[in-house]
Amino acid sequence: MAEKRASKSDAQPQKVDLLLSGCDVVTIDGKNSVIRDGAVAIKGNKIAWIGKASAAKRRVTATSTIDGSGQIAMPGLIDAHVHTAQTLLRGKIAEIGRRRQVKIPIWRNYYIPFEGMLTDEDVYLSGLLCYANMISVGTTCFAEAGGPHPDAMGRAAIDIGIRGFVSLNTVDQGAGVPKTMIASTQQCYDRNVVLVKRWKGKEEGTDRVQAWLSLRQIIVCSPELIKAMAEAARTLDVKIHTHLCEGVYEIDYALEKFGKRPAEYLRDLGALDRHLHCAHSVLLSAEEMDLYVKHRPSACHCAFNNYHIGPHRLSEMWRRGIDIGLGTDGAASWGSLDIFQVAHMARVGQQAVMGTPVAYRNVMPSEEILKVATNGGARALGIEKEIGSLEVGKKADILLVDRNQLDHLPLYDPYFVAANTVVGRDVRTVVIDGKVVMRDRELLTVDRDEIDRRLAERLPKLMERFDAMTA
Repeated sequence: MAEKRASKSDAQPQKVDLLLSGCDVVTIDGKNSVIRDGAVAIKGNKIAWIGKASAAKRRVTATSTIDGSGQIAMPGLIDAHVHTAQTLLRGKIAEIGRRRQVKIPIWRNYYIPFEGMLTDEDVYLSGLLCYANMISVGTTCFAEAGGPHPDAMGRAAIDIGIRGFVSLNTVDQGAGVPKTMIASTQQCYDRNVVLVKRWKGKEEGTDRVQAWLSLRQIIVCSPELIKAMAEAARTLDVKIHTHLCEGVYEIDYALEKFGKRPAEYLRDLGALDRHLHCAHSVLLSAEEMDLYVKHRPSACHCAFNNYHIGPHRLSEMWRRGIDIGLGTDGAASWGSLDIFQVAHMARVGQQAVMGTPVAYRNVMPSEEILKVATNGGARALGIEKEIGSLEVGKKADILLVDRNQLDHLPLYDPYFVAANTVVGRDVRTVVIDGKVVMRDRELLTVDRDEIDRRLAERLPKLMERFDAMTA
């Protein structure tokens, strides 16, 4: 990206708070711009200047400077679908499967019962672990799918320093769902609306942590609740996080109960619009895909899990302009919260299901997948004007990733390295909202030893109850 010519008004060095200098800047700005030996200046919580490191010496005066030599500066990644409260279940279902037959569906037999037994402090601990893990692998923003005690998630997000949207598990019907997870239709509506209002401006001086509305999925949410929440979303101008077209059981339920497929059903309820964020969106019919294009709901491809469900059509959705990002689906399902790895899996999966059958050898290039993980995630969350690329005026959510590992060399193209060989553990330094939250792999906002101590104290008690409940 060519540096803009200085005018008389900006001839004096600009005072900034932080300068990342000497790094290769991969902006992912729509032009595939790369600045070798570049610099990014931050003032407050926004990017104030981007250019060559040599020019930074005369263009900015920084209070603090981080040497980015041997590193790539790039936008923070976005996890567009995560289950914060399930982090403490990482690997547990696999462990159960080695002892006895796992009950299907897993979400109803394990995930929801587990969430139903958690206390406020349990969810806060789960949030600390989840969000610290995210930062350590380069995720700077998340969208919570809907879980118990969302205020505890919000507190954890504020304390950790990550950006995100929390939401409440919302269920007003459903056989086999624990009573602790079900509320009346009116209670579900009221709790969601109050949560969103409570988190608007919750943290003084910033909008870093906010709340969304949530509908778990159509099977456990009544038509009355769905219609009411859709109207609330339009009134509050906020998104509803839901799961959609995630399994055959859901398709069969909608056809049996309503004579329509899930997206058609939501359209007829007036809920399928830009305010609806549809995680997974795997089993879409051709007509439902057209509805997505027409009515503009956003979506999320959780590549670790979606290919177990069906041949996800991410590349088609991306080409047709659907606002779609990538998600991990939380640590309980696959284990990793690394969006870099999700992107790699997504690319291989798209080649297998959309490219190879028709001998199209590069159906979705790695560079395009990296755009989905950044630009696409920001679009899906409705904040593409604030984050998702490195551009002057956008929020300063920035990664410095190591480019000197053996599997990155030789380095001809930093964009290629960022898209193909970088993984979460290559992330060295993370800036979120203009603040350094991890530096040289050291988390600055949380005491790792304290997290380990709390886990050692609490997990045995939780797992004893969980094992007894799900035996």
